[in-house]
Amino acid sequence: MSTRAAAALARPFTLGSAELPNRIVMAPMTRAFSPGGVPGEDVAGYYSRRAAAGTGLIITEGTYIDHPSAGDVESVPRFHGEQQLAGWQRVVEAVHAEGGKIMPQLWHVGIQRAAGKPPFPEAPSVGPSGIALDGTEGAGTPLSLVEVDRIIEAFAEAAQQAERIGFDGIELHGAHGYLIDQFLWERTNRRSDEYGNSRAKFAADIAAAVRERVAADFPVILRFSQWKADNYDAKLGADPEQLSALLTPIAEAGVDAFHASGRRYWEPEFPEHDAQLNVAGWTKKLTGKPVITVGSVGLDKVFGMDSLTGAVAGVESIERLLDRFERDEFDLVAVGRALLADPEWGQKVLEGRERELIPFSKDAIQTLH
Repeated sequence: MSTRAAAALARPFTLGSAELPNRIVMAPMTRAFSPGGVPGEDVAGYYSRRAAAGTGLIITEGTYIDHPSAGDVESVPRFHGEQQLAGWQRVVEAVHAEGGKIMPQLWHVGIQRAAGKPPFPEAPSVGPSGIALDGTEGAGTPLSLVEVDRIIEAFAEAAQQAERIGFDGIELHGAHGYLIDQFLWERTNRRSDEYGNSRAKFAADIAAAVRERVAADFPVILRFSQWKADNYDAKLGADPEQLSALLTPIAEAGVDAFHASGRRYWEPEFPEHDAQLNVAGWTKKLTGKPVITVGSVGLDKVFGMDSLTGAVAGVESIERLLDRFERDEFDLVAVGRALLADPEWGQKVLEGRERELIPFSKDAIQTLH
């Protein structure tokens, strides 16, 4: 076993009622292999293989909550409906059988959904103010307070169902320009009501509603990002004070941990304030909550350079990541494309078998291997 990697990554971690066997997390990655939104045996096998090979916590691909405008792809899994939830229960059982832990990522795409898209083509595209990520006004329907309440309830109901069928916690997708993030970002949230006066309120209200519906120790994670799907330079907060103003009310509302998404985990978020801390490090410092870091771990090309479909991303050392772990900047690390390419990434890294790691290529996304 690689002594340094094991010392940093093989340590167990407790997050509420979830006893994680190590610090390695599978990042959520959309796969769209669930016809009718129902995850099948192939999906269960896909996740359980990674649990069996050293991934302590699986965070599933984004799964649509029960709102007609939540998604835009028929084969992306849903988190509502008898067949869909039964499929997810089989996924949970398969992961647990391999000693892993698993949480669903609950998702509403918001204004990124074009009207007319499946699985519910009659549903409108909705957002906080009807403003697209590029600032185009009138790109969708501004959400009424009635619909805001409906969506909050849908997130809470999904969380309750997740606990019922055996998941180990849930993650709210508040990153990359999707609905929760659209409320957090000043470009897409120009409301004049309470949800505009406090851009954190929507996320905080969801967290509070979820907390009311699940056990007190059932873990609730929020994934957030500064960057957006079409804007890598976007900032929710231009400095630590602004970021704290957004994250603190969400933490106080009941979020147990944050999943801070950066494109390059080694880049400082606010270099003029601290040349070391990345966005995850700042999140832990500002909120005091456990934090997952993510962003091109183990790869020599950052997210966006291959767009998940193009060039090969070679294997890169994780020594810089271990440096940060040893400074206690964050608590867990999420691995995306590297783990997509190599289900045994965790086991190989912990055992010092880095030379056996499989590089990422577009072939990795063609099947659930």
